[in-house]
Order: sequence, then C-alpha cells, then structure tokens
Amino acid sequence: MTDLTFIDLFAGIGGNHIALERNGFESVYTSEWDKNCSVVLFNNYGVEVNGDITKIDETSVPDHTLLSAGFPCQAFSISGKRLGFEDTRGTLFFDVARIIKEKRPPLVLLENVRNFASHDGGRTLEVVRTTMEQLGYTFTHQLYNASDFGVPQNRQRVFMAAIREDINNTPFVFPEPPHTAISLKDVLLPPEEVEDLVITHRNDIVLNQAAIDKAVVVNKPIRVGHLGKGGQGERIYSDLGHAITLSAYGGGVGAKTGLYYTAGVNGDMVVRKLHPRECARLQGFPETFQLPNSRTQAWQQFGNSVPVPIVEAVTKAMLHHIS
Repeated sequence: MTDLTFIDLFAGIGGNHIALERNGFESVYTSEWDKNCSVVLFNNYGVEVNGDITKIDETSVPDHTLLSAGFPCQAFSISGKRLGFEDTRGTLFFDVARIIKEKRPPLVLLENVRNFASHDGGRTLEVVRTTMEQLGYTFTHQLYNASDFGVPQNRQRVFMAAIREDINNTPFVFPEPPHTAISLKDVLLPPEEVEDLVITHRNDIVLNQAAIDKAVVVNKPIRVGHLGKGGQGERIYSDLGHAITLSAYGGGVGAKTGLYYTAGVNGDMVVRKLHPRECARLQGFPETFQLPNSRTQAWQQFGNSVPVPIVEAVTKAMLHHIS
C-alpha cells in the first residue's frame, strides 16, 4: 500500500503522530479540543488542528489510510437495544464511528485505558466490537504495558485494531513485545538540572532501607518508602525499577509523576518528582519534542498521552498484515 496517510482524533500532544510518521504515514487531519494541546501540536508538527469532534462534518474529513483515536471511556446506553452503531449515540465513540462509516479507511487503531475491556461488565467493548463489525471490519484487541516496549513506565492500555474486511478478513495478530530491559535511571536528567524538583521541605519521609538494599534493575516499579500517610502521590520508588503510570490527575507531593529515590547533586540520594522531559522519555517521545512552557500543563499532557513505541509496533504489524 502506497501513499500512506492518517488522521488523528483526540490527538492530545501527538504520540500517535510520531509513531505513524516513523512508519511512513503522512498526517492529513488532526482533531483535538484542548487549546493547550493544540498549541503543542502546531509547534511540533505544524498541523492545523480541528477542534471539537462533535462539531466536525464527517464529509469534510480527507480520505485516509488509517484512523487513530484515543477516545475517552464512556458507558453506552444499551438497555433494551441491540448492540452496535446505534447504541453509541451520545458518546464520543459515535463521532469516531460516523467518520469511519463515511470514509471507510482500510485501517483503524483505537486506544483506551486498561480497564476498558471490563468496563460496564464488558458491554462497552462489545458495543465497539459489534459496531466495527457492522461497518465491515475485523476487530481484535490487546492489553499492553509500556514497560514491555523499552520505556520504563508501568502503563497498561488496551489497543484495538480494526481492518476493513475487503482488504484482509483474517484476524489481526498483535505483535509480541520486545521486553527490553531498562530502568528509570537510564532516562533521568543530570541531577543539577532537576534540583528544584527535590523534596527538601518534608521531615516525614520514611525510607525502607531493606527494600533499597534489595532493589535491582527490573521492569516494574519498586516501592522503597513513603511520606505523609503513603497515599497516592506520597509513595516513593527506586530509580532501578520503572516509573508508576503517569497521570493527568491526582494529588499529593508527587502528583502526576510519582516520587523517586535517586542520585542528587554530589551523589547524595534524594527524593524528587520527575521533570517533564523525563516524562516525555517515559512515553517514548524524541528529544527534539518541544515541551510546553508550563510544567503543570506538560505533566497533565504526558499523563494523558500514549506510549509511542507501542503504537509504532502495532501499526507496523498492521501494515505487514495487509501486505
């Protein structure tokens, strides 16, 4: 298949964009309602960003090879109804579906939170599956963890691949993760660049020395302490393991990134949050990616983003499947 093009719906800050360009795709349409994300999208990719998807006329969307969408998880009202396209009305997935119905792209890649497959007793996923099948696509899904794709972040997400049946009607098989060994320590900035993120004003930090001594490089988070009551945003992890899931929300001293026990200036061990550049690395974004000026915005945006290496691997496999 030549002249590979894609549209990116609920684009965020363009994790899908990066992955698809690496596989030879060209962007022809981008939709994102958040104004701050739109600025980041334009600064990094020079794309014109279309706003609220509910206001987009599907006939105005350009033809494309692949549609990508990380739509929000919403329960569908299916009581007393048949599963499928009509049951998605009133949800944002309906807007994705009506574009697919109108443009019939050969490939569709959807992404959602890890509990999407079990959401509303599994009915939410079943509506999506049935809708795609009614529209003439095969449908398969897979739960992946970013930790298995060469980035040190424990981030589980459901990926859904749909392929138009007239192109290939055999079930798509998701690729096996490379399980690359990597630690959070491998992607951290030099200590002198992140001194302001060190937690120095707290006298309630409790470290588990036994856990620190036992810590080895492993592809999962290693908890070694806490502060306060040890709630969300108050747990401390070793830099020899992986980061916890970046989040757009949540409170506590380590809100959105978590807290980590790592080397400070002069080699002293410190506890600190992660810098936005480190968050970018945890999502597989390149060093050339331009961060927003606001750290708060950056933390929120990376907390909502998609792991680039997973999208790259899946879309590469999808191209191979139809070739």
